[in-house]
Amino acid sequence: SRVSFEEESQNPLAVGHWKPLMPSKGDKEEPDSGCQDAGGVEEPQSTEQLNVSRLRSSSVEIREKGSEFLRDELHKAQKELKLKDKECERLSKVREQLEQELEELTASLFEEAHKMVREANTKQAAAEKQLREARGKIDMLQAEVTALKTLVITSTPSSPNRELHPQLQSPSKAGFRKGHGRNKSTSSAMVSAASQNVAPEPVSRECKEVDSILFAEFQAWKESPTLDKSCSFLDRIYREDVGPCLDFTKQELSELVRVAVEQNTLTIEPVASHAVPLGKVAAEECGGPKKCALSGLPRTCKHRIMLGDSGNYYYISPSCRARITAVCNFFTYIRYIQQGLVRQDVELMYWEVMRLRREMSLAKLGFYPSEM
Repeated sequence: SRVSFEEESQNPLAVGHWKPLMPSKGDKEEPDSGCQDAGGVEEPQSTEQLNVSRLRSSSVEIREKGSEFLRDELHKAQKELKLKDKECERLSKVREQLEQELEELTASLFEEAHKMVREANTKQAAAEKQLREARGKIDMLQAEVTALKTLVITSTPSSPNRELHPQLQSPSKAGFRKGHGRNKSTSSAMVSAASQNVAPEPVSRECKEVDSILFAEFQAWKESPTLDKSCSFLDRIYREDVGPCLDFTKQELSELVRVAVEQNTLTIEPVASHAVPLGKVAAEECGGPKKCALSGLPRTCKHRIMLGDSGNYYYISPSCRARITAVCNFFTYIRYIQQGLVRQDVELMYWEVMRLRREMSLAKLGFYPSEM
């Protein structure tokens, strides 16, 4: 029995031998010497190659499907981007159109408002002229009525007026008359009244002529409008109009006012009934309701100004307010021209600038409307 067991242990059967199909990388297959035949060795190798080929084919298929899916997604994203680009382009065109319409509307509104103001000023001037003529006629008629009353009252039965009754005149005086006599009391009264109250002369129509030098400077400035006072157009206006108009007794405050007007940070408001705020500046520098801060003279101040956001108010007289307002109106108009809001003929713009310059000159000389 021991001999048969040893024989069996030395010759094991090859049919019952097991071998893993997928050995690990660390393990090394050792050939079994004389235990396997040729058919048993080729079968695991063919199985392993089949599994590897299947894995390769599946990975290639997965890769192709993934790339196809990514291509589809890319096409979808490109289509969405094109749609969004078209939408953005459409919205930008709509925005540009709205901005252009808004700019045109603003310009037309400004021109209409300017036209209305000009028409109102013309109507006001015509009404004032008619009022002056009517008052002259009323004064003349009143003088005539007064003269007639005087002639009638002075002619009584006890002492008749010989002008009203020429038949009572002496023959020597009556001899000088030729033809029949006529009552000239009314005509004499009218002549005397007319000599006392002369009718106002009609206002002559204003004539205008373009100055070639000023117009050339304005045209050069209009081609590239700027607020830089180094150009010849603004330099002349600063020297001849703006500088003298804003030249007040208080030099330091005048300079601050000029800078605030140029920067468009000056505020003018009517004087309220509340107490005077002093702020950081002394009361005598700020002036008061009875003293102008710019001229330093005792004047009734109906308005006050504030420079920027300082919070300090300066009380100004009506004359100073008219001068500041005239300069502000000029700067406002040229700012509108610079921003492209005034769409008129160059000559019309030029005459409007000349009118604003005339207002500055009149305000400098002390002329201002009564409502100031």
